[in-house]
Amino acid sequence: MPELRAEPVNLGFNDIKERGTLTAVVDNSSTGYFIYRGQPMGYEYDLLSRMASDLGLSLKIKLTSDIEEAFFMLNTGAADVMAYHLTVTKERTERVAFTESHTEVRQVLVQRKPEGWRNMKLHDIEESMIRNPLDLGGKEVHTRKGSSFSERLKNLSNEIGEDIIILEDIGVMDTEALIKKVAEGEIQYTIADEDIAMINATYYPDLDVETAISFPQKIAWAVRKNAPILKDTIDYWLGEVKATPDFNMIYDRYFKYRKSQNLRAQSDFSSVGGSMISPFDDLFKSAAKNLSVDWVMLASLAYQESKFDPEVESWAGAKGLLQLTDISIEQFNVKNPFDPEESIEAGTEFLEWLEDYWADKVSDPKERLKFVLGSYNVGQGHVMDAVKLTKKYGGDPEVWDGNVADYLIAKSTEKYYTDPVVQFGYCRGDEPVNYVKKIFERYDQYKTLFAKNLEEQSDSTLVTSR
Repeated sequence: MPELRAEPVNLGFNDIKERGTLTAVVDNSSTGYFIYRGQPMGYEYDLLSRMASDLGLSLKIKLTSDIEEAFFMLNTGAADVMAYHLTVTKERTERVAFTESHTEVRQVLVQRKPEGWRNMKLHDIEESMIRNPLDLGGKEVHTRKGSSFSERLKNLSNEIGEDIIILEDIGVMDTEALIKKVAEGEIQYTIADEDIAMINATYYPDLDVETAISFPQKIAWAVRKNAPILKDTIDYWLGEVKATPDFNMIYDRYFKYRKSQNLRAQSDFSSVGGSMISPFDDLFKSAAKNLSVDWVMLASLAYQESKFDPEVESWAGAKGLLQLTDISIEQFNVKNPFDPEESIEAGTEFLEWLEDYWADKVSDPKERLKFVLGSYNVGQGHVMDAVKLTKKYGGDPEVWDGNVADYLIAKSTEKYYTDPVVQFGYCRGDEPVNYVKKIFERYDQYKTLFAKNLEEQSDSTLVTSR
């Protein structure tokens, strides 16, 4: 893939504050960003979430494993922060501005221990390993395209006076994927940051990651070179948070407590090591097939409602996986709302009822889904009030964002909830609007991160009409 280059757009921190959303580009890895049992996790993600909250911003995540694409997204304004485990290098500082570093690590060689190493003496194992970087001369080492590892190996070749054969894999092949290839014997060597390498050595005990090939290097995030206020703001925040116990807790969660991280990342319900969104995937698929609802969207809705906890009960008395109300429990003849199968069946039937309700009012199926989800959260009466207000004030009553959603939020002010066209009165409309937004964002993440397992769903609509 050719190198993507773009001059940085003029989009600074004041523009981001006005927009209210900080957009970060990250990669799907066991430390960057991954989904575990439906929940987003990761060292970079946890820090970003904390920072966005402290700055009074919502956080939007975009994903790519291609470093060049991430730089391009940053400079074109598709992202505001490139939150990779990114080594600060001279070449990169010509393209982006780095924040203060959040960690410092060495680069290490990832190699496989000899066959039968468990029955070998330590000195015999050591003799079979590369311990001196000088011995990399003439060896083939696979690296991630666009990574700092290639640059380090080129410098090392000059230092030792012998070529190291650097094989750069395609941009979508991330560091952890290359580490896995070493573990499985597909390639002999790759390079990784020491903290990432040590985590992966916990997954794959046949790996050796003890040979350093660099001094400690700074790891930082990147922003556009023409966004100094954004850089200064992040720098100040990093300086503050690094002085708190919270920072160490976040770091330790992913890098120190490696066995726990191993269990999460290699779980069947992890986007890094597994292929399932939740323990209820089969139930979602079955219900969605019968009732014409995309099962991935149904999973995203269920996580929003209960975080996949079938035993949860809200302060308002909603129960189970899809948070059924007493009215829904009675309407759909639910015997046990805490039974996942009953909850999913009833919740999906309610979605289908809402689909019928909005079918002749919103013509576009994908747009209609936003009305359906908003109604699931706050009731179709409040959403219909917002539709009436949208018509009255000249908006498009069949479009959610910027139209009906805005008037649903407006129903929290007296001018609008006392308007003669309004039937159901006051509503805290920001809650259903954020509810719909989060479900759609999570849906996109699920579809991206679990793409291999969802190929059969690629042509499905979000909600199809019966």
